[in-house]
Amino acid sequence: MQEITTVGLDLAKNVFQVHAIDAEGAVVIRRQIRRAQLLLFFSRLAPCLIGIEACAGAHYWARELTKLGHEVRLIPPSYVKPFVKRGKTDAADAEAICTVVTQPTMRFVPMKSELQQAVLMSHRARDFLVRQLTQLANAIRAHLGEFGLVVPKGVHNMGRLLAEAEAADLPPEARMPLDLLVGPFSDTKTRIDAITSTRSPPICAEPRRRTRRHGGCKRCRALARSPPAFWPPRCQTCRLSARPAICRLGWA
Repeated sequence: MQEITTVGLDLAKNVFQVHAIDAEGAVVIRRQIRRAQLLLFFSRLAPCLIGIEACAGAHYWARELTKLGHEVRLIPPSYVKPFVKRGKTDAADAEAICTVVTQPTMRFVPMKSELQQAVLMSHRARDFLVRQLTQLANAIRAHLGEFGLVVPKGVHNMGRLLAEAEAADLPPEARMPLDLLVGPFSDTKTRIDAITSTRSPPICAEPRRRTRRHGGCKRCRALARSPPAFWPPRCQTCRLSARPAICRLGWA
């Protein structure tokens, strides 16, 4: 079999599509591989360049394939789409990925570590809980508004609204559905407070003041305004920047 130099891998839940070519661009492998056999398949290949769309699960597979000695590059899906030939299929996507990954001017997505994905999970979990809290607060406001109970907007005013509802002469038929909404509202608020109060050792000694004085990259300025729990172990953006000296925030 000819030596494989480049592989386009189209990810899926169970069945993955592989498109592999040699140094001359000739197709060597075009086949489907089940999830349980994927790592075994790549462990038998010599180290090569693997292109993957930056979609769900891409960072996990990139880390696993990197451990096997391969060079993995993650490609934004919007950059792959123009290279897909007529008739979108898994095989066509894998072939397009294999073509895109060898483009000299292509931009790639940095592979995230498990720690970075854990930080993103904290952000997204909190955003999800905040949306749930807003929905519950709006539902409670709407129902109590029908009984003449109104307070200024804002979640911080919900305690006042619930206190007025407790003291009001509401029909017994309204108490039960109100309790069903108030219970999840209180639980969700407790969960948000718990995930917000999570703290880790500060990475930058004086992030707020030093950001204003020394500037730094856009990502560093945003992170300096976030809770310490979301600070990364080091500034990945500035480390990968063509001008790393622009960041003087002192990441460890």
